[in-house]
Amino acid sequence: MPFPEFTFKRDNLLPLADSLRESFLKASPFRHVVIDDFLPPEVLEPVLAEFPEPRDAEWQRFDNAREIKLALADTERMGPATRNLLAEFNGQVFIDFLERLTGIEHLVSDPHYDGGGLHQIKPGGYLKVHVDFNRHRRLNLDRRLNGLLYLNKDWEESYGGHLQLWNKDMSRCEHKILPVFNRFVLFATTDDANHGHPEPLTCPEDRARRSMALYYYTNGRPAEEVLDEHDTKFKQRPGEEWKSSFRQVAKRWVPPALADLMGPRK
Repeated sequence: MPFPEFTFKRDNLLPLADSLRESFLKASPFRHVVIDDFLPPEVLEPVLAEFPEPRDAEWQRFDNAREIKLALADTERMGPATRNLLAEFNGQVFIDFLERLTGIEHLVSDPHYDGGGLHQIKPGGYLKVHVDFNRHRRLNLDRRLNGLLYLNKDWEESYGGHLQLWNKDMSRCEHKILPVFNRFVLFATTDDANHGHPEPLTCPEDRARRSMALYYYTNGRPAEEVLDEHDTKFKQRPGEEWKSSFRQVAKRWVPPALADLMGPRK
């Protein structure tokens, strides 16, 4: 299927970076910025058209008390429009934009999309509040930025799926960002960047919360940000408990009749 060729242009992106830099640097509870209508809509139409359904690709499945989601990082399993757009996000022009916007120099993109690429969450799914892994073990680089592009047309507030940004001591959610179509969120990846989609998704059964995730790295980081290397760290909200029974997990992935044979809920 033909798709319109798209490339980022410095003439468009660098003035945007200049206009947003102060907002990014002063944002609370941690450095971030939200940009609506980020790309020409016609660029995203073929990406939506070829976005794999859960059974159409070898999605990595996460299903536990902390996260229920699907992730796909293998570009061979993606369509040409998606691969083209991912390559642009990893290219030099977009890196120039990120450096100008954030003030972080010598950024490196990730050709492996480790933890990134395509994400989707079906009804009932969630991603509890967390801070991200802080080092790319394969590249031996420090993770510095997260970029999230949302791909959800006609997404209603009642569907949920908000990206929540929590303060450092996990006492308060300061921002809830609805994952609407063509909204780009960029934030600094630090150990106080508490974020997630912790409430179970309530969209219709034929919908999913879809996004494209991009991560950026540097060789080293400022001394005040240096901490021990760690994987994703999940954080509990006030009064929150994490429970997930085998039956609950099974019901999401097996036919109802088979799930009923597993016995009553405990």
